[in-house]
Amino acid sequence: MGIVVMEAIGNVPGWGEKWPAPAKLNLMLRITGRRADGYHLLQTVFQMLDLCDWLTFHPAADGRVSLAMPIPGVAEAEDLTVRAANLLKSHTGCEAGVIIEVEKNLPMGGGLGGGSSDAATTLVVLNHLWGLNLSKQELMALGLQLGADVPVFVFGHSAWAEGVGEDLRAIEIPESWVVIIKPDCHVNTGEIFRSDGLTRNSESITMSDFLAGEDRNDCTQEVCRVYRPVKDAIDALSVYSNARLTGTGACVFAQFSEKELALSACQSLKDDWSVFLARGLNTSPLYGKLEKV
Repeated sequence: MGIVVMEAIGNVPGWGEKWPAPAKLNLMLRITGRRADGYHLLQTVFQMLDLCDWLTFHPAADGRVSLAMPIPGVAEAEDLTVRAANLLKSHTGCEAGVIIEVEKNLPMGGGLGGGSSDAATTLVVLNHLWGLNLSKQELMALGLQLGADVPVFVFGHSAWAEGVGEDLRAIEIPESWVVIIKPDCHVNTGEIFRSDGLTRNSESITMSDFLAGEDRNDCTQEVCRVYRPVKDAIDALSVYSNARLTGTGACVFAQFSEKELALSACQSLKDDWSVFLARGLNTSPLYGKLEKV
């Protein structure tokens, strides 16, 4: 890529700024069947949170993709943000380089989608900074190559999902305050979905059913059976509100109509648990930021 083009890219607004990679919750999860290839048929609802990792992108004249601070013990090429940037380069033929700086705030392995959200933010932001002009649908298709949850973060809105989670439709959900507990364990999602005890024949419901209160998670019973810390976290949080598992966990959450009630619960729980306070959002803060640059 020539000097003139590199200079043009470097002058695009948004370089060197912090970009949000929000967490998500699964507010409901029903397993309605299983395909012949072993994939489970799902119904789930995603909502973004204002709890975010933050990514900063710096232009690199050498055309390479790298991390400002590689994670010890993790090969740089395996980092999801690096993979996302390289996938974007290979898909479009773009020769530009980038140094990616990641500020991690989301707990790892909790089911909040941290790595997937980081990858989605990388795709969306570099699409803008590199002037690639791919559509959201194209970026979602690329994201699916990186992980099942990446497309919903590219989608960027509260979503009703069906199929194996790839069929997304926007849904408006009350933007409640949320208290999240991250138990001291990591749930093996594959193990849970392979379990003989998992419910796989739930009846399908409608968006209206969900909005009326049908918010069961079919994984909860099996996860609580295998991972006692998750059950203990649900029991602890249930004292303050209806506590639920997000996805296969390990994080559990409860929604509150008032911030003061959520803060009170956090204060009571923080000595014994790793606790996070967040607000549910229907529109990803990533797109709010993108509209301003």
